Amino acid sequence: MLEIIKPGLETSIQDFPGRIGYWDQGFPPSGPMDSWSFRLANILVGNDAGAPGLEAQFMGPTIKFQQDGVIALTGAEMMSKLDGEEIPNWQSISVKAGQTLVMGPALKGSRGYLAVVGGIDAPDWLGAASTFHKASVGGIDGSAIKAGQVLPVKAGQGQAGRKVKEACRPQFARDKKWQIEAVAGPNDDWIDAAGHEQFLSYEWKLEARSDRTGYRLDGPDWTFTEKATNKPPENGEFPSNIIDQGYPLGAINLCGQKPIILVYDGPSMGGFICPYTVPSAAFWKLGQIKPNEFLCFSRVSVEEAQALRIALDDMCGESSIET
Repeated sequence: MLEIIKPGLETSIQDFPGRIGYWDQGFPPSGPMDSWSFRLANILVGNDAGAPGLEAQFMGPTIKFQQDGVIALTGAEMMSKLDGEEIPNWQSISVKAGQTLVMGPALKGSRGYLAVVGGIDAPDWLGAASTFHKASVGGIDGSAIKAGQVLPVKAGQGQAGRKVKEACRPQFARDKKWQIEAVAGPNDDWIDAAGHEQFLSYEWKLEARSDRTGYRLDGPDWTFTEKATNKPPENGEFPSNIIDQGYPLGAINLCGQKPIILVYDGPSMGGFICPYTVPSAAFWKLGQIKPNEFLCFSRVSVEEAQALRIALDDMCGESSIET
């Protein structure tokens, strides 16, 4: 079991792929923001890639282990220490009952992941253990972990000394500029040629007012086609208004002139256009970018996005591990 001494800034239980099949009822998938790092942490300790683990945002927790086991840390570098001794990311480590893990501030990246052999024994809610804060569901009590909680852990068999190959680890941006793939649509025909060129050439800054629901981007105004500016009144007053439609996960939702990337806890529908969509293979980058860093978008086709997804899924398996 894991005794929570300090919870960190916002540390939550997540699993992969999250809560699938209930978005039409108002429940988004949730799940880890950086599923690449999350899945590799589980593989390192011998779990199923999607087993429940911890996602720590910006500042990690302090945890006392109440039983022997094997753990792995991946994702953001958080100056993690076990009984005062620094421990590395991207490898499995043995822990003993009574030892204390301290995950500090995220120096590189935003979200760190902790997997423990067996996985956290969190209740299943609509097919997943993932925490959805705004509806108070998932996790242990529908919220981030709290000081004093004891998280139960399932039985499992793990091995220390397993490492993720260097070539199979996500590479974080070093110059605060992230290259993000984007697929045009579903409403790209509402933006004119100048607007598309500007979107793909500008360095968009991530605002601090961003969370697991949406990432607000700071940048120039958009320009529109006649379809947006000369439309029936039922479509809404502003050029970016549209009759309510479904939103894909990763949609770049244009709220007035403010682009917002809808991420894992985002809404399933609304009345604004979505000129572009970030493909799932690029979500891990969204999970690791920090406020005031920059997103530089490059257009890819649906086929290219699918190929990226297949390549990422292949990376999140046993073939990425060495001993």
